[in-house]
Amino acid sequence: MENAFQKTLVAVLTFGGGIALLCIFVFIHINQGNVSIPVSTVKGAIFAPEDTLAHHTVRVLRLPRAVMGILAGGALAVAGVVLQTVTKNPLASASTLGIHSGTYFAVVATTVFFPAVLVGNGIIAAFLGGIITFLIVFILSGGNSATPVRMVLAGMIVTFLFSSLTSVLQIFYENETAGLFLWGSGTLVQNDWSGVHFSWPFILAGFIVLLFMAFKLDTLSLGDDVAIALGQNVNTVKFISVIAAVMLTSVTVSVVGPIGFVGLVAPHIIKLIGYRKHLPLIIASFIWGGNVLLFADILARIIDPSFSELPVGALTALIGAPWLIWLVLRLKRAKYGDEVTSVTAGKTTMDMSLKVVIPMLIVLIVFVFCISLASGNYGFEPMVTLQALFGESNAFMKGLIVDLRLPRALVALLSGMVLAVSGLIFQGVLQNPLADPSVIGITSGAGVGALLTMYVFGVSAAWIPVGAIIGSFVFFLMVMIFAIRAEFKPTILALLGIGVSAFGSAIVQILVVRADIGVASALTWLSGTTYAKGWSELVNYLVWPVVIIFPLLVIRMRVLDTLALGDDTAKGLGMRVMSARFQLAFLATLLAALSVAAVGAIGFVGLIAPHIARLLVGPANQRLLPVTILIGGALLVVADLFSRTLLAPNEIPSGVLVAIIGAPYFLWLMKKRA
Repeated sequence: MENAFQKTLVAVLTFGGGIALLCIFVFIHINQGNVSIPVSTVKGAIFAPEDTLAHHTVRVLRLPRAVMGILAGGALAVAGVVLQTVTKNPLASASTLGIHSGTYFAVVATTVFFPAVLVGNGIIAAFLGGIITFLIVFILSGGNSATPVRMVLAGMIVTFLFSSLTSVLQIFYENETAGLFLWGSGTLVQNDWSGVHFSWPFILAGFIVLLFMAFKLDTLSLGDDVAIALGQNVNTVKFISVIAAVMLTSVTVSVVGPIGFVGLVAPHIIKLIGYRKHLPLIIASFIWGGNVLLFADILARIIDPSFSELPVGALTALIGAPWLIWLVLRLKRAKYGDEVTSVTAGKTTMDMSLKVVIPMLIVLIVFVFCISLASGNYGFEPMVTLQALFGESNAFMKGLIVDLRLPRALVALLSGMVLAVSGLIFQGVLQNPLADPSVIGITSGAGVGALLTMYVFGVSAAWIPVGAIIGSFVFFLMVMIFAIRAEFKPTILALLGIGVSAFGSAIVQILVVRADIGVASALTWLSGTTYAKGWSELVNYLVWPVVIIFPLLVIRMRVLDTLALGDDTAKGLGMRVMSARFQLAFLATLLAALSVAAVGAIGFVGLIAPHIARLLVGPANQRLLPVTILIGGALLVVADLFSRTLLAPNEIPSGVLVAIIGAPYFLWLMKKRA
């Protein structure tokens, strides 16, 4: 009897309380604006409308935004429920599986290249982009045998790839994509009821289909074998469910942009309450998804009372990223605590001699360096370059090559080296072959510090690197605390890094919008670029870490080899494990922060260079260090060369090019290890 009463009470609080909270949030949301409107006027505008300015403001401007928030939040939450069931992954959602980035890229690409077919808010493009992205992630992570970690990691890499491609389009087609930057960060801004009228039939259809599929999803959650034994056609159930989930996602993206983490937070709130059956789970998730999104939008307008429109997607990331971190730590043992990471490049190596590899890499760097100096808007001019460097040449060409191209190429070379070494150290310290300053959040922390210094504290540009260093160390401490909690398990750390990085990226997004930076310049800086970098960046940020920190690391590389044997063995050999980890990670963080101060947030170099080095010379860190340094330098010099020449006279940010090269390599590596 008592048990029945408890269930009734939980149901009343979940459904009745959720709807009551939704009504409260709607009234608060409607009352937010440049002009405060009394609650009585809001009630009158909804239930007894009159032909007055206040009533028109409520009904035509504010109410559509609130309704769109409920529809979008509910749709994303229901999509999250389905994706978690179909993939058997408690961390699955449209954002963690990369579906948002795929839909966003598809809409931007269609806007640029095929505007004539961009009908219905771009929902067809968004839907096709979402389906293709899901299939890519599903196949590359191992299909039906995919583990939660593999799937989320594949989603993370696909997100990096599509985000980089989207940035390229937005930078080069700024006029065509004008207005898409705020939308691309997620916004509920509605100027009339058109968005609601367009989206509600699709959302209702997807919701009804999934309600009818609820029993089949219940059997699917018991496992494929049990579902087949109960007479279910598993592939058909998965196909229909995924199509409905992607449709719900794509219709919301087409109207309000990619809003992340709602599909992760809302379903887990309901699961924590105790619901497991899909019928109540889907209904309750819809209600609480609306609550989460409306709350985030209310919070965004409280944080920015000027109403210059903070992207609500950034606020949901600020809420959702800590939720993801908590969820990973909570589920670490039950779900995947002992899983061995699937991406461990270096299992098979060429085991080449350093006497062969190092000269080859040096020759490659010198060759690319010479081509870089001789290439530009005027074509390939080797003789002019030689004359400018060693002989007589006109002042213009001498200045162009010696004062612009040469220092820029050197900045790219040393930045690549610094980032590569930082990645190598983080991979050893965290015992995580997926660690990289950008993946675990150090780079985004440096970006937060730099932007806070520039646009909040308003100090001179000379203090920007100080801000970047402080920001990176704050995030470094967060990562180390989580690493200790996660017992340095590689897979857990990879997922925690996604959460930390998303949290930092959300703050950066908010600062970019608040500071009203030009879209192209903001995207260029956030992507990382060697454009217009010269002797000052080289001398101030990059020379002394190479001169001082690299020799220190040469002495300390044996420590990483000892850590690779395991904590117990390292302690048995007399090592103070935590102290050694902290010292090395401190140096790696300092390297990453200085690189961000010099060239912005360039990712993937610290991930790819150590992996390629392991494939060439094996896992011994003393052999890895010089090879990783040279590979990192070569990667960024090549990226810098292509960034200047591929679409000359236009430039692609070097960080975007590295991501476009690095993401497919990493996905291939995942597929190879499947």
